[in-house]
Amino acid sequence: MPQDSFYMDLALNNARTMKGQTDPNPLVGSVIVNDNRIVGIGAHMKAGEPHAEIHALRMAGEAAKGGTIYVTLEPCSHFGRTGPCAAAIVEAGLKKVVIATLDPNPVVSGNGVAMLEEAGIEVVVGVREEESRQMNEVFNKFIVEGRPFVTLKAAATLDGKIATHAFDSKWITSAEAREDVHVLRSENQAILVGLGTVLADDPELTSRIPNGRNPIRLVLDSSLRIPLDAKVVADGQAETWIFTSRQTDPEKKAALERLGVSVFETSGAVQTDVADVVRILGEKSVSSLFIEGGGTVNAAFLEKGLVDKAVLYFAPKLVGGKNAPTFLEGSGFDLMKDAVDLERGEFTKVGKDFKFTGYPVKKEFTK
Repeated sequence: MPQDSFYMDLALNNARTMKGQTDPNPLVGSVIVNDNRIVGIGAHMKAGEPHAEIHALRMAGEAAKGGTIYVTLEPCSHFGRTGPCAAAIVEAGLKKVVIATLDPNPVVSGNGVAMLEEAGIEVVVGVREEESRQMNEVFNKFIVEGRPFVTLKAAATLDGKIATHAFDSKWITSAEAREDVHVLRSENQAILVGLGTVLADDPELTSRIPNGRNPIRLVLDSSLRIPLDAKVVADGQAETWIFTSRQTDPEKKAALERLGVSVFETSGAVQTDVADVVRILGEKSVSSLFIEGGGTVNAAFLEKGLVDKAVLYFAPKLVGGKNAPTFLEGSGFDLMKDAVDLERGEFTKVGKDFKFTGYPVKKEFTK
């Protein structure tokens, strides 16, 4: 019904305001309506804190009784760090629950609905379902697969260059595009670069926006050559984790750990195994990874099918030069049919630049 869509849109918008704050939990919004009047509204704000439904119920108080609650994700039915929201809805005396989408976790999906229906409450599922799934693409991947949602970001000229042949890269894109990237950094739990980026730029890898969150800084460094005075090691602005290979230098590892850096050895003999990186992050409950590496790092993740989303900024510039680095290098694919297809592509304008967002189609490669 149009009315249901209207109120669910309010719940979705409320949930989106918390983006970057709730991980590894989902974004959830809720609205309670009684006699065509909004009496309660809420959003989940942080893992371990009350869920959206509880905030809305507390705001509504007695006015919730006999009303309808709109919630963007199936109310939970189990005890975790908080009590089950489905039970709280039953206790509050609501007569109807409208849900955008079921819980994506196959172990618990449908249990909240069953609890509500057993209590005699009318349940409607599927209002703005696609919008809810898209909003929680990170959570949906993490809760089902136990791996982070991986976003590959690159900024390049229209001919794909990330620097000139003399390796000058300041600045390719506009200030507006760079600010947009800082927002994305804040929305992700971890940011990753290769050692080459650290040696060339000595970046801070922080989110320089008001009230922004600094992600965990990850560096791929197969032989621990990172300088001890690099900003990501010495500045203390955020956690830094280094992923290396089996040829780890024990003394350098100890020196880094004394400075508060966490070092993880992967199974790679001489190169860091990026599949191990993703696996370890999942084990550490890191649900989202933002890659800002160079062409070699980008290719390593893309060629192994580890990228879930690509965010590419293209500046209206042409650099040329066969030796100028590109945002995607590596060995490349032998056959055009193996090229990575990007679906659900969307172009938007950011400043004078073009921002492309797309999702790699997962497939088996010939190489």
